[in-house]
Amino acid sequence: MTNLLSNKLPLYLLILFTCLACKTDPPTIDAQLWHGVTLSFEGPELSETGTDNPFLNYRLNVTFTHEKKSYTVPGFYAADGNAAESSATSGKVWQVRFTPDQIGEWSYKASFRKGNNIAVNDDLNAGEPLSFDGTEGKLMVTAALAPRGFHKEGRLDYVSERYLKFAGTGKYFLKGGTDSPENFMAYKDFDDTYAIDTANNYIKTWEPHVQDWQEGDPVWQGDKGKGIIGALNYLQEAGVNSFYFLTMNIGGDGKDVWPYIDHETFDRFDCSKLAQWEIVFSHAENLGIMLHFVLQETENELLLDNGDTGTIRKLYYRELIARFGHHLAITWNLGEENGPADFSPEGQTTEQQKAMLAYMKATDPYQHFLVIHTHAYIKLRREMFKKLLADPNLDGPSLQLGNVYDTYEDTRLWVEESAKAGKQWVVNLDEIGHYATGVVPDELDVGHDSVRQAVLWPNLMAGGGGVEWYFGATKNAGDLDAQDLRTRADMWKQTRNAIDFFQEHVPFPQMKANDTLVVSGMGYALSYEDTHLLYFPNGLEEVNLNLPEKNYRISWFDPKAGGDLQTGSETETNGGNNAVIGMPPSEDMEKDWVVLLRLSE
Repeated sequence: MTNLLSNKLPLYLLILFTCLACKTDPPTIDAQLWHGVTLSFEGPELSETGTDNPFLNYRLNVTFTHEKKSYTVPGFYAADGNAAESSATSGKVWQVRFTPDQIGEWSYKASFRKGNNIAVNDDLNAGEPLSFDGTEGKLMVTAALAPRGFHKEGRLDYVSERYLKFAGTGKYFLKGGTDSPENFMAYKDFDDTYAIDTANNYIKTWEPHVQDWQEGDPVWQGDKGKGIIGALNYLQEAGVNSFYFLTMNIGGDGKDVWPYIDHETFDRFDCSKLAQWEIVFSHAENLGIMLHFVLQETENELLLDNGDTGTIRKLYYRELIARFGHHLAITWNLGEENGPADFSPEGQTTEQQKAMLAYMKATDPYQHFLVIHTHAYIKLRREMFKKLLADPNLDGPSLQLGNVYDTYEDTRLWVEESAKAGKQWVVNLDEIGHYATGVVPDELDVGHDSVRQAVLWPNLMAGGGGVEWYFGATKNAGDLDAQDLRTRADMWKQTRNAIDFFQEHVPFPQMKANDTLVVSGMGYALSYEDTHLLYFPNGLEEVNLNLPEKNYRISWFDPKAGGDLQTGSETETNGGNNAVIGMPPSEDMEKDWVVLLRLSE
């Protein structure tokens, strides 16, 4: 039988298909393009804590096929299938989540097998088939009637270029996100969420953002979830399109986030907590906010299998992919400050990093964007990434820069070196400055001029994929204890100014650095054919350009205030070896300005 339970997971068509060895064909299920479908199957009665481990000793895979395209998607144990509401720890329900990327008929077939550690066994014939193994059915996928958020764009893919690209629209993505708080998911309304270190309790209420929750938004168990859902609403309204969060910080800084039933058991997962996480992630997708999963911290990178990709680490990765990999915009980040350091030589080795990368790519049917975060020191990050250049599974670096003035050089270095090595990286900057500083609240840095001038625009002008902002250690507004995201409202605004400008005014995917354009003056330049973009971080004294001898229209943009393109003292230039662009609109030559040159019509 089929039972529609859309009130429980509002972003999904949730179908409960009970397999009773039916001899009749299962019904065709209606689905929508780029919208997730959750199929539920009834298996044996099991428990999160039972002797028979449902996470390790059972394996559900479902293969979805459309014409010549096929995805084999890992499934997961879901207790009673409604654990977000019931907090159930036992039941008979197994689920798989799939996001169709083609209109038309899809077929599916389930493989459900039992065996010792079979969940991490790649042999399709391992173990013994049982229960609903072999169940088949069909999906009929049509265009979405009223898509929202990323459902309008399609899956965000790594496409071997400098930028991620939406599969549905072909639009390129630039990231403007929040890197803090890293323990975003340490939330009181999630089941079984607690702080290991009770003396330093950073569990969040997200109370400042309850006001941002709106009627019709998701909640669970009555009115739980309003704070964290409201926080995402605020980010979307502020133009933030990505948020960074740890999924496991046992032994790390916060010691308050993990997917397990407790902080000492690494082969048993908390079904109700993870079902509640899914509600939050689904809402982010509906708002158009990328999920930046950070899978471990530098302090715990050896916690699972001593850093190897063994049974426990594989199980952890598989569970996250199975439960959340269906989402359209994901960054999988294999570790915050990953790898050995002068002060911590016991970090994961290059070989261990490559093993993690390989397993993630082999297990994720959607091949989401896969990165590794760096230490802050230039020597460490350059040594690490030189060893990983051309690795077929690494899609880019997640840069942390101790010195913000390294932004342009480091971004451009990895854009160009990765291309030379044969695997083009998307180069994002995800953390800046001393760990205690980062991006401080607006009231402590009015205008955020140095961040805008040294980091935000230089990353984009070097061909980078975008930025996220780390909060530092400001009391009650830092990387662990922040709960009011309005404290950086001006930084969100300036980031949105930059992202919107690139998306609206220049063909940035085709543009490349042009070192010959600025003859005198401190400026960065990007060019594509007869479009030239310049950014002058330190003002415009004695600026001369080397342009082809053509007529160009001159437009100005204020990167701090944003707004429309403006006209300065000169509207056109004839180009040449000493082309001049005149005065900016406000005649303020000392502030930073953006100049856009396009052929006159």
